[in-house]
Amino acid sequence: MDIAFSQACENNKQPILRVLQSAFTNTKRVLEIGSGTGQHGVFFAEHLPQLCWQPSDLLVNHAAINYRRQSSGLTNLLAPVVLDLHQPWQAVVEKSSLQGRIDGIFTANTLHIVSNSLVNKFFTGVKQSLVKGGTLCIYGPFNHQGKFTSQSNANFDLWLKHRDEESAIRDFEDIAALAHNAGLALLSDNPMPANNRLLVFIMN
Repeated sequence: MDIAFSQACENNKQPILRVLQSAFTNTKRVLEIGSGTGQHGVFFAEHLPQLCWQPSDLLVNHAAINYRRQSSGLTNLLAPVVLDLHQPWQAVVEKSSLQGRIDGIFTANTLHIVSNSLVNKFFTGVKQSLVKGGTLCIYGPFNHQGKFTSQSNANFDLWLKHRDEESAIRDFEDIAALAHNAGLALLSDNPMPANNRLLVFIMN
């Protein structure tokens, strides 16, 4: 069986974990948006055993997620749910094993892939799903004041737009504003390898 694999996940999982260990200290139930290959879910569920980790993605990615989940034998890693950012999250979340009780949301390398419209819908979903005091963690590349933070990010943005004109590295200021409008406050902006960041927000 040919299982999808992401080298980026292997490269960034340890630096991300170091931030999540602090960010999710008081968290119990995490919804991962855009679980992809499932590599992050397995790694974080294994190293953060206090968490109940709920993967989610389009159905096309569930085979890889389920394969890794079943191979891991982890009891705190749940079966993935189908979550499409075009659709409201509420019904999906309530039917998941978390039953709507979400005090953590994690997403990696998603906001620059999806359209700007879906970035807005992402924050609508967060606002509707994350409990007061809950934590949102977003990993990926971001511009600052409309400028790329590195030449590699500028090149990556060109590649993204060639692949899909709706994709783009988002401005930190725009993301912070969407988060604020969704009732979130920025706790920390953590530098990551390869010119990425991990933003940590809390729901007010």
